[in-house]
Amino acid sequence: MKLIVRNVHKYLSFFISVQLLLWTVSGIYFAFNKIELEKRLDKTILILSSDSGSSYLKSDGTPLDKISGEMAMLLVQQNTTLTPIEAEEITSSKKGSEYRGRTLPLMKVISKNEKDKLINVYLNVYSGEVTAIRSMQWKIWDLMWGFHIMDWQERDNIDNLFLKIFSILALVSSISGILLFFKVDIKK
Repeated sequence: MKLIVRNVHKYLSFFISVQLLLWTVSGIYFAFNKIELEKRLDKTILILSSDSGSSYLKSDGTPLDKISGEMAMLLVQQNTTLTPIEAEEITSSKKGSEYRGRTLPLMKVISKNEKDKLINVYLNVYSGEVTAIRSMQWKIWDLMWGFHIMDWQERDNIDNLFLKIFSILALVSSISGILLFFKVDIKK
């Protein structure tokens, strides 16, 4: 029986070692890296939400117009430490995009930080609120998150079959390793 436990542990550990390494590396990355914080715009806006979407109204109840590219760049300049370069409106979603999960349309403002590194700022086109800031550091974080949860395309699904299988295999490997460490001999 000890030989069976040893072989199960040996081959199972070899099989899952790559994913365990990715979990460890990505976990270490998360522990030591923080994502840039976003600032919020203080402004009175009424947001009416329903199943069909959201409506944005001024404080007097009239519909709020979309912000322009120029206004988006001004808002980024006023509400972040970044220097805006150009703006564009995002109207359709892309699989795995850096603005996934956000309500469209969005205004994307390509900006530079004090080190001249490009950073994308996403704003709500009605309120001007910063909804996401995406730097290279965030993109690496997002990639590591995909490795961590084993969702390499969307990077949002923590309820996937690969993650469940590898988690159970890691548990079996850990238990068999503990049994081998303490030299527990399971009799027939």
